[in-house]
Amino acid sequence: MNSNTITKTKIWLSSPHMGGAEQSYINSAFDTNWIAPLGPNVDGFENDIESYLLRSSHVAALSSGTAAIHLGLKLLGVGEGDEVLCQSFTFSASANPISYLGAIPIFVDSEQDTWNLSPELLEEAIKDRIRLGKKPKAIIAVHLYGMPYKVDEIQRISEEYGIPVLEDSAEALGSMYKNIKCGTFGDIGILSFNGNKIITTSGGGALVTKNKLIKQKAVFLATQARDDAPHYQHSVIGYNYRMSNILAGIGRGQMEVLDNRVASRRLNYEYYRENLNDKPGLKFLEESEENYSNRWLTCVLTDSFEMREEIRHCLLEENIESRPLWKPMHMQPVFEQFPNYTNGISENLFDTGLCLPSGSNLTTEELDRTIHCINKVI
Repeated sequence: MNSNTITKTKIWLSSPHMGGAEQSYINSAFDTNWIAPLGPNVDGFENDIESYLLRSSHVAALSSGTAAIHLGLKLLGVGEGDEVLCQSFTFSASANPISYLGAIPIFVDSEQDTWNLSPELLEEAIKDRIRLGKKPKAIIAVHLYGMPYKVDEIQRISEEYGIPVLEDSAEALGSMYKNIKCGTFGDIGILSFNGNKIITTSGGGALVTKNKLIKQKAVFLATQARDDAPHYQHSVIGYNYRMSNILAGIGRGQMEVLDNRVASRRLNYEYYRENLNDKPGLKFLEESEENYSNRWLTCVLTDSFEMREEIRHCLLEENIESRPLWKPMHMQPVFEQFPNYTNGISENLFDTGLCLPSGSNLTTEELDRTIHCINKVI
């Protein structure tokens, strides 16, 4: 057989990585017949996350991170016609729930240090929206790729103008700002346990709050907003957003290995950096003294769009999955008609940046295959 016809083993960008204990929690759900969107695993998973995050956190386990953003905005009082300031450089799930509520997204560009929401542009946008007679109802700030945003600066602006922050920590479980866990800074925080995240429940998310009443309201809305009555009675519109007891069992097993998963992804980043940082035309996103990133995905910046694409195509030919950095929301066809406050940073990041394979189950051989391919291009 011609060696060229042999398919090389696929290297995934970020694949699920089970720890081994998940099955026991799932078996327990089956053995006790808790096959429902409530049960001991749901309660236990919420308690596990609360114990991990600390800071008197209250957690509601939900069907997805997107559902958590939707409920979070609703609980912050966002409704039809309201404006919501949203980090433009992010995945669409950060912005889509704004439209679910009939609200208007106002996109704000990034700063270069963390690639996250620019405090300067955020304040400029707030002043301009107020000048136009429409004070924004909320701010969505994202810890992109696990790198914490500039928490102190965003918090100062939030407090000065009286606009609450929804902290999108979908990619940042295990990350810290000034040794405090991400997900606990905003008025409401959200987490994601999608299949490609730092830990997974296959699909799932969570809403985080320091206010127990907010958690209770979130759970109420997430379970079809059924009133306390012997019959089915509903006074407000609810949603089917609660996490199942089966998936929560996976989450309980994953929480047991979360610190190991973070450590593995950080080692991936260090390995890439040690082997590629001195190469011409490549640059990595560094941590500041305040930031501790879970390094959910290791991302590299290249000198040009052409160089980025040459590397991406080389990896593709070697059956190695990579992906350009997020395309900013203000450039997306579905959102391009909405107001935006930009400085060109996110557009440049999109043009020149690439996400490299970063799963916690990557082998040294797989990392070396990826690095070898990049070196061939350089």
